[in-house]
Amino acid sequence: MAPDTVSLRYFLVLAQELNFTRAAARIGIAQPALSARMRRLEAELGTALLVRNTRSVVLTTAGAALAESAPPALAALDRAWDTARSAAAGELGTLRIGYSLSTGAETAPALVDRLIRGNSGLEVGAVPMATPEISPAVADGRIDAGITRGEQPGRGVRRFLLRRARIGVQLAQHHPLAEHPEIEIADAAAYPLRLPDRAANPVIHDQLSALFRDTRPHPRFHTPAVSFDMSQRDLRDGVTLAPAGEAAATAQPAGLTWRPLRGAPSLTIHLVLPREQSPLHRRIRAVAKTLAHELQWLPN
Repeated sequence: MAPDTVSLRYFLVLAQELNFTRAAARIGIAQPALSARMRRLEAELGTALLVRNTRSVVLTTAGAALAESAPPALAALDRAWDTARSAAAGELGTLRIGYSLSTGAETAPALVDRLIRGNSGLEVGAVPMATPEISPAVADGRIDAGITRGEQPGRGVRRFLLRRARIGVQLAQHHPLAEHPEIEIADAAAYPLRLPDRAANPVIHDQLSALFRDTRPHPRFHTPAVSFDMSQRDLRDGVTLAPAGEAAATAQPAGLTWRPLRGAPSLTIHLVLPREQSPLHRRIRAVAKTLAHELQWLPN
């Protein structure tokens, strides 16, 4: 039979007070009710725990042993309950996040940091992935969540809008267009434009190239020889431009800058979760929603 933990906790109070009247007052119940509880506890154990007299209580050998061994057992039980509640609330476990490299400058680190700081029971690991691989990895369980740019296709997942960002261009500080606070799309189209490799990210490649669909003459597009060259060597010629979201402005290599494109649509960043969601997935979504609100990632 499972022990009556309520009666056991009452017994520990009585073992400290050694007086039914004081123990009952401390617990907040009537003295007869406490006496009845103690009799039932002794009946369950099959032994006397207390020697009663008119003024005080004395612990038997069994009672003293129980008073010594019960507190750590109850503390362990409390921890087990807390662990179960934390798991049910999505506050416990291992969380694997895959993110597009293009979200690694700001969005992904901010979400990972918030998850770690707000949930001490979570072990969070985040790895960069090729954007087209993220949704399939979420769907088949290789990762728990993904952060991607654009409306990436994929079955078995749900996407939640996490952020809207302005589209602009990265360029050298000595580029002729760098003197403008905003750049016209037609003006940018007059220069060579570096786009991400379409094989690596077709959605973003097509979205960025579509910005210049109506410009005449058509711009000269090219893809970098080295994907995600952190030094951005090809932009240092003072001629080439690279369409990019505004997060690029926060992590510019020396000698480069970022300017918004006037009239360009927003670039979207999405949180990708499996269609069937666990408490852990719901926790990720709740934290992401709060973070997006606090950092104004989704302006009206």
